Parts: sequence; C-alpha cells; structure tokens
Amino acid sequence: MAVPKRKVTPMKRGMRRSGHTKETVTHVENKQTGELHRPHHIDLKTGMYRGRQVLEPKSDF
Repeated sequence: MAVPKRKVTPMKRGMRRSGHTKETVTHVENKQTGELHRPHHIDLKTGMYRGRQVLEPKSDF
C-alpha cells in the first residue's frame, strides 16, 4: 500500500485545492436604467434584452 513519505504542507494542500473556488458572478450596468444584471440575460426590471422588449416590465421592485 502506498504511504506518503512526508506530511503534505498547508501550502501544497492549498495549491492542490486552488481550483475548487466558486466563480464570482459578473454584472453589467444597463445603459438606460443603470440597473445591474447578468451579461447575456434579461434585465428583469425593464424586461429588455439586446434592445428588444422580451417580458412585461416589473413595477414591484
């Protein structure tokens, strides 16, 4: 059975786990309203996507 010769240091352990972090969510600002929304997603406040009205605007924000 394979057994490590030495204890893995916290630095090496952290390097191995460096890819385990979650991605941060990016936001872009809407030019008309100034609201933040995800890129390539519908702006839920105005209902606009790429200059077209896709959904009815929500008024209860």
